[in-house]
Amino acid sequence: LFAFEKAILRHATQLACVILEPVAANMGVVLPVPGILTRIREVTAQAGILLIFDEVVTGFRLRFGAVQTQFNVTPDLTTFGKIIGGGLPIGAVGGARRIMQRLAPEGDVYHGGTFAGYPLSMAGGVAALDELQRRQPYEQLDRTARQLADGLVRLARKHGIPLTVNRAGSMFSVFFSTRPVRSRCEATAADRTRFAQWARHLREHGILIPPSPYESLFVTAAHTDEHVARVLEVSKAAFQMMRSEQGVNA
Repeated sequence: LFAFEKAILRHATQLACVILEPVAANMGVVLPVPGILTRIREVTAQAGILLIFDEVVTGFRLRFGAVQTQFNVTPDLTTFGKIIGGGLPIGAVGGARRIMQRLAPEGDVYHGGTFAGYPLSMAGGVAALDELQRRQPYEQLDRTARQLADGLVRLARKHGIPLTVNRAGSMFSVFFSTRPVRSRCEATAADRTRFAQWARHLREHGILIPPSPYESLFVTAAHTDEHVARVLEVSKAAFQMMRSEQGVNA
């Protein structure tokens, strides 16, 4: 945070905005240090720089609405992605009236997009968001993700495989690391070879996950305890294989 404040002070007159994910998901899931989002909000406001939260991943995934409310931090603008289109192509930006009024046709800033207001995406989005609001699946999603994350850590520890899981609600990342992962540097220091072995073993047994350790994993309301048990069963075999390769005794 000190480096961030220093950079803001040094380049404040040249910066238009700061844009970030409130919960990082594109270097693996990395949760914000307590208080850091509040301080970033304070620093950008003092410097007269817009703060933009990228909630393409976190929006409506961790709660009904934006995750920023969980941290009690309000950015100037927020971006959303295909979640508001029920999975269909769409994007949106929203925020303070004083900024949104600058967009055409009211204001002097032109804004357009290939799928802006696309009827099919809008119809799908309304249906999906209505269903999310009606069902409120977030408690179930959190429970399922916790069950899977805790099970992976327990199995890895039992087989002597260094592993840590970062989780925020239904999204999580598996890092083959002996240390907690709290930054991009710590994420990239994790063992990518072992991650590839694990992902390949899962795929060979009919379970598909993103092939990159820096892509977040998600559970859905369609996943059941049986699905979790199957992932853990296959992962157990993968960890046993890793243990055998490294010559660790049972």
